[in-house]
Amino acid sequence: MVFSSISFLFFFLPLLFICYFLSPRKLKNTILLIFSLIFYFFGEKWYVLLLLLTCLINYICGILIEKRNKKIYLIVGLILNIGLLIYFKYTNFFLNTFTNLFHLNKVTLKIILPLGISFFTFQNISYLIDVYRKDVESQKNFLTYCTYITLFPQLVAGPIVRYKDVYEELTNRKESFKLFSEGIKRFILGLSKKVLIADTLYNVFTTIQSGNMSTLSYWLVALGFTFQIYYDFSGYSDMAIGLGKMFGFNFKENFNYPLISSSITEFWRRWHMSLSNFFKDYVYIPLGGNRVGTVKHIRNIFVVWLLTGFWHGADWNFIIWGLYFFIFLILEKFILNKYLKNGLISHLYSFIIILISFVIFNISDLSNILIFLKGLIGIGTKIINFESIYYLKNSLIIFIISFIGMGPFLKNIINKLKKGKLNNLIEWTSIIYILLIFFLSIARIISSSFNPFIYFRF
Repeated sequence: MVFSSISFLFFFLPLLFICYFLSPRKLKNTILLIFSLIFYFFGEKWYVLLLLLTCLINYICGILIEKRNKKIYLIVGLILNIGLLIYFKYTNFFLNTFTNLFHLNKVTLKIILPLGISFFTFQNISYLIDVYRKDVESQKNFLTYCTYITLFPQLVAGPIVRYKDVYEELTNRKESFKLFSEGIKRFILGLSKKVLIADTLYNVFTTIQSGNMSTLSYWLVALGFTFQIYYDFSGYSDMAIGLGKMFGFNFKENFNYPLISSSITEFWRRWHMSLSNFFKDYVYIPLGGNRVGTVKHIRNIFVVWLLTGFWHGADWNFIIWGLYFFIFLILEKFILNKYLKNGLISHLYSFIIILISFVIFNISDLSNILIFLKGLIGIGTKIINFESIYYLKNSLIIFIISFIGMGPFLKNIINKLKKGKLNNLIEWTSIIYILLIFFLSIARIISSSFNPFIYFRF
């Protein structure tokens, strides 16, 4: 089940609202837990038992860390969490790498990747480390801990919600009409990002790829995928944050207009912020951060970006993707930062580097990555052909919308107008706009085929 489906929007969610808001306070977490498990069961069937097992393991480890020999139980908890992630996500990658290296017969195990394992594993890890650091007390109520881990808005594709950020809301949150209405607006905006923009862009660049490619075609495909993954993933985060608000939770932001960044350093402060902050707080700083010598500092950055790439997927293109960012972050830190002054050149530099990064991200076959990069600079292909001109004309509107939406331009204009005499008009206009994009999104869902969120596969 996905957020952008009729079954979720018109069956699961209304039934949950009825059960949740009619139930007494002491049963609200139970209702959320039951529906979250049902939500997960629709996608993963009996892997829901694995999800509950990880909850039990980390619940017990958290209590033992706090009460007994805390370092031993922290290590045990980390080994179990990382071990499960490695088994399900990376076993076949390691086997394939080993067999290719020694020219052996290929061995592939029938291992199905549990939905959202990368996200809920990191939430479990952050909880254990925060208990170890005494940033929070261990959760003594197993049902409450299960509710935290399985909470359906952020379970399968983030953002990575830390226990210390929501532990008070787990037991003492206050739902309100204001939060609920804010949540609905945020959810619908995210839904429209996914259904109206991301899915349209997917159709655009896959159609272009199926034809005769020119240099212009390669750039349109690269641009299409970059915008698609942004609107797809940020749309999911908007929906997750919106759903959280409806039930009284205030999840932290996961995106802050990353595509308008003037450097790669700034980009990673704006893109998938929950993941960036996880690696910063639990890997980079414990290794010494920037408080060490130059060589160790570079090592720390290398480790973080190797892990960042590997977290995204069990394939070499993801590792290359992470190390690609490592190279530019090092270049910026020691050479380029003094030249990046928020001007047009800086934004253009950043956007092109980001765009090329998602070419690497999107193509698993390394030889095809090289072919694509050659196509971007016009090697072995025509600069422009009839097909590329045709596709450019037909996709121009969606690209313009994507460009406008990648920054806070419209948001800033609306906020300025709200401060003036047009406040009431803007409020009513925004309500009409929300209703319009909701109905357009529903119409698109009904008329189109199933297209899951990109980050579901991680």
